[in-house]
Amino acid sequence: MKPINHLSRRDLLGRLGGGIAGMAFADLLGQEGLLAQTPSDPINPLAPRQQHFPAKAKAVISIFCYGGVSQVDTFDHKPMLLKRQGEAMTGVGEIMPFMGTPGGLMPSPWQFRKHGQSGIEISDLFPHVAGHADDLAVIRSMTALSPAHGPAIFQMSTGSILPGHPSVGSWVTYGLGSENQNLPGFIVFTDYRGGPINGAPNWGNGYMPAAFQGTPFRDSGDPIVDLHPPKGRTPEQQQKWLRLLRELNEKHREQNPEDTELSARIHSYELAFRMQTHASDAIDISRESEATQRLYGVGEKPTDYFARQAIMARRLVERGVRYVQIFSGGGNFDPSWDAHWDLKGNHGLHCTEIDKPIAGLIKDLKSRGLFDSTIILWHGEFGRMPISERMDGRDHNAHGFSVWLAGGGIKGGTVVGATDDFGYRAVENKKSIYELHATILHLLGLDYDRLTYRFNGRNMRLTDVHGRVIKEVLA
Repeated sequence: MKPINHLSRRDLLGRLGGGIAGMAFADLLGQEGLLAQTPSDPINPLAPRQQHFPAKAKAVISIFCYGGVSQVDTFDHKPMLLKRQGEAMTGVGEIMPFMGTPGGLMPSPWQFRKHGQSGIEISDLFPHVAGHADDLAVIRSMTALSPAHGPAIFQMSTGSILPGHPSVGSWVTYGLGSENQNLPGFIVFTDYRGGPINGAPNWGNGYMPAAFQGTPFRDSGDPIVDLHPPKGRTPEQQQKWLRLLRELNEKHREQNPEDTELSARIHSYELAFRMQTHASDAIDISRESEATQRLYGVGEKPTDYFARQAIMARRLVERGVRYVQIFSGGGNFDPSWDAHWDLKGNHGLHCTEIDKPIAGLIKDLKSRGLFDSTIILWHGEFGRMPISERMDGRDHNAHGFSVWLAGGGIKGGTVVGATDDFGYRAVENKKSIYELHATILHLLGLDYDRLTYRFNGRNMRLTDVHGRVIKEVLA
């Protein structure tokens, strides 16, 4: 490169023109919304941010039935399974069992009935949820990329089967911030039997700043371990300590303005201090009336644990938390929804645990005027096989399964897509997890194509290069 004092007039004009053209091009990209977004407040990455367009919803409650729910026993009625019970499954292409012990076609041990004015068929496993059939948009043609728990949970949680990517809740809080500056924008509840495979990366921030990761809350006692300061330290002393820490961090940040992790750390210290007062109050269900607690099934077996978490989820979105995720099922095999054997015992227990609390959540959100602004998403990481495994269980199935949505911007009483006669493979209006994620962002006023984060020289997206909105479920 020529020294600047030896530039010819042509070189000088060329360089100036390139710079002006570059600025103009960047301005055009910005006007079109094609540049990666950056936080409007670097000190507070969870400050509220403007949507791309008017939103239908403000918050999401995700109910993740970890282990894989059987679609043919819950929301996808297949009479052919009874008609051809015990026969080999044919005419559906290559059959790929995960555990390698395929049996014959196995009918559901539960009856299906039509519910509501929409006549959606729902099994007797969900008698309370069935009472809200006209609020549900059931997608019966969902597909996943992997039949293995680890990659499949990653895909449902982050959009990718590989680790290291931000979770859906992280993308939502990155795109919208939070309406409550005294609580995290993304909160997670796990099952008392254990967490899902992959652990914390399922709700992690990936390559985004740490402020956008999910914060695990406990359902009793202090919501977060070590939330309160050491005994003997007064609130005034704590404030003084935080003030000094902020001053030191600010000086360091001025010298390192591109260090977003430092800004997130400054914010996290101050948020933790505010949470000492607000977090415990937010999940204190003793403040709820007896009638409300009964509505969810608090104090009953086996609904009590999940019922408490469902009430807490409502209390959190009521306070402006953007994304609350509740994991139903934990550990491995039977403690989760992973019914490789004893399908009847497994799904019978887990459905009973969540059926009444979910119905209570829907009714409670409606009574408080929150239903139309809150998306409820019910899902697992994949479905299960229509054939038997070990005589009374079902194997993994990623080729066709059911999820449903309700609430903010959702067209209730809707069924989208279909699987084949046995419920094995999606054959009509096939949908992907990319499309499910794109739809959630759309309902929150975020364009999945414009919501990007710059990483490794590329504008990353939740849906990567895929995705489109599932318009059939939009009200």
